[in-house]
Amino acid sequence: QVQLVESGGGLVQAGGSLRLSCAASGSIFSIGDMGWHRQAPGKQRELVASITSGGRTNYADSVKGRFTISRDNAKKTVYLQMNSLKFEDTAVYYCYALVVTAGQAMGGAITNWWGQGTQVTVSS
Repeated sequence: QVQLVESGGGLVQAGGSLRLSCAASGSIFSIGDMGWHRQAPGKQRELVASITSGGRTNYADSVKGRFTISRDNAKKTVYLQMNSLKFEDTAVYYCYALVVTAGQAMGGAITNWWGQGTQVTVSS
């Protein structure tokens, strides 16, 4: 019903930058919060950043001042600009979106949808 397609991952040297994108499509009535989690090998998935539909943002302490989350509501797309990347930022990054589907518009039920993940590798 809903698809989240990520792009922009890759290999970068420490200190470099990458920009991730995640576009939502499908049977969407409305989208609330969107954001990014990441999971490094052997570690639990953690929240990196989130943004409300009104543009209020929240960041993990480990990325504050280096990462910037933004969104384009018309394009149903969320972005993550990652600067000053560190080796410890290496992980699979997953976008998510809190969606009310067209079929749930009357009741307003919210479902959390996930992207397939994109690998970010930072070489030291």
